[in-house]
Amino acid sequence: MRIAELRHKIQIQSPTRTEDGGGGGEVAWHTVAEVWAKIAPTSGREEINAEKRRGTISHKVTLRWRPGMGPTQRIVHGTRGLQIESATDPGERRRWLICGCVERAEP
Repeated sequence: MRIAELRHKIQIQSPTRTEDGGGGGEVAWHTVAEVWAKIAPTSGREEINAEKRRGTISHKVTLRWRPGMGPTQRIVHGTRGLQIESATDPGERRRWLICGCVERAEP
């Protein structure tokens, strides 16, 4: 991969759960890092559930290797949120990280 292909500025976010004192809580997302990445859509589908239409788009996001990336985090690009489903290190050389992500859109 050429470094020039990393043309999307993304935010990597992690969740923080705040307890409300009554047994419940709220999840807030905070930005861990801003990095450059390549975002490539891989597939898309549409489903109808309870008479609501929802679209799902799968993406492959490639970025420089970072420790600790995984399915508990998400990637934000502009107004779009991509949930990380997998994070792999091709060749296990700690050079690149390829994240399989899903974006869900509801009209």
